Amino acid sequence: MPREYLALLPEYVLMPVPIPFDLNRLRDAALLPIGEKLRAGERLSLQDGVTLFRSPDLLGVGAMADAANRARHGDRVTFASNQHINPTNVCVLRKTCVFCGYARLPKEDGAYRYSLEQVLAESDQADGTITREFHIVGGLDMQAGLEYYQSMFRALKQRHPQVHIKALTAVEIAHIARIEKMSREDVLIALREAGLDTMPGGGAETFSAAVRDVIADKKLGGTDYIDVHRTAHRLGIRSNCTMLYGHVETIEDRLQHLTMLRDLQDETGGFLAYIPLAYHPDGNELGKTLGREGTSTTGFDDLRNLAVGRLFLDNFEHIKSHWIMVSTPVSQIALHFGVNDIEGTVVREKIYHAVGAHTPQGMTLPQLLTLIRGAGKVPAERDSFYRVLREFAPGDTGEVEPAGSPAAAVA
Repeated sequence: MPREYLALLPEYVLMPVPIPFDLNRLRDAALLPIGEKLRAGERLSLQDGVTLFRSPDLLGVGAMADAANRARHGDRVTFASNQHINPTNVCVLRKTCVFCGYARLPKEDGAYRYSLEQVLAESDQADGTITREFHIVGGLDMQAGLEYYQSMFRALKQRHPQVHIKALTAVEIAHIARIEKMSREDVLIALREAGLDTMPGGGAETFSAAVRDVIADKKLGGTDYIDVHRTAHRLGIRSNCTMLYGHVETIEDRLQHLTMLRDLQDETGGFLAYIPLAYHPDGNELGKTLGREGTSTTGFDDLRNLAVGRLFLDNFEHIKSHWIMVSTPVSQIALHFGVNDIEGTVVREKIYHAVGAHTPQGMTLPQLLTLIRGAGKVPAERDSFYRVLREFAPGDTGEVEPAGSPAAAVA
C-alpha cells in the first residue's frame, strides 16, 4: 500500500468503544441485550441486526444509534458543497436493471452522451465560491471508455483545480476494464493519474445473488463490487458504500450486505461513509411488476436503515442521509437516528429523479443550514475526506459577500 494511505489508516479503522446509554429508554425487552453490548463496547451479531430491523420500538433503536453517533460527533452535522454531473445515460444494462428509470439504449429517445465541452459547460454552472466536489456517475456506455473519462477528469482539474473529483462506481470501473481489456487495478491507476480522487458507493444495490437475479441479473455481483473497492483502497483511493433497500430484499439479505461491508472495512479501513439508498418504484419495470408505483419506502424504514447502519457498522465513522432519496423532512429527523452527515448542496441531480424522486433537484447553502439547525444540530462544511473546513455560527448564512463590500473588506 502507498505510504500516504497507511499513514491515514488509523483515522478510519475504528473498533467498538463503550457508549453511554440509558437502558430505561428501551421499550422492547429484546433490545436490552443490544443496549448492554453498546454500553460494553461489544460488536453486534447478525442476530442482533435481525432484532434491530424487527423491533417495534423504532424510537429505542434510534436512541441507541443517536447515542453511538453523539459519542463520536456530538451535535455536529457535516455536509459537502458539491455538484452532480451525469455525463451519459446510455447503458448496456438498460433491459436487465429493472429498478432503473435513468438508463437508455444508444438510439432510444432521451439517450445522451456529453461531449467534453458539455461536461465543462455543466461544471461551470457550479458556484465557484462554494463548490468543492464534482460527483460524477452515469451509465455503462460502450462509447465512454477510459480515454473519455481521462480527458474529462484532466479537463475538469484544469478548469477547476480546487475541486475534488469523486467519480465512477465500482460497476463503471469494471465496465471500463472489460471494454478496454485491462485489469481493474490498471484502470483505477490510470484514472487516479488523470485526476480521480475518491469513488462514490453506488451500484452496490443489494449483494444477495437471489435478489440480483430479480432486479439486476447482469450487473456486477456483490463479491466483485467488494473486490473493486478493495483494489481502490489498496491504491489509496477511498470510497463510499451504499445499499439499495425497500424492493424485494429480506432482512437477512440486508444483513449479509452490511456484513460484507463491515468485513472489508475491517480489512482496509478505506470506506469513508455508508449511505443507505431508498428504492423508488416509479418510472421503472420493477415498480410495475411489484404493483408499487406511487408507493415508496416508509419514513419508518428509512430511519431504521440509517440507525441500523450506525449500530451494526461500528467501524464506520460516517453515516450519511441522502435527502434526494428520502426527502428533506426524513433526513432532518435522521439526524437523531445516528446520522452525522447529509447530502450537500447539489446543483442538479438526474438519476434518482428519473425513478420518481419528488425531492428538489438541488438545495442552496442557506436551505441546508436551516435544515440542520432545525434539528438542533450544528452545521459544518467538510471536504471530501470528511475534514471539517468551517463550522457555522448561529445566524451565519454562509453567503459570500461581494468583493468591495464593507463586510468583505473586514473579512
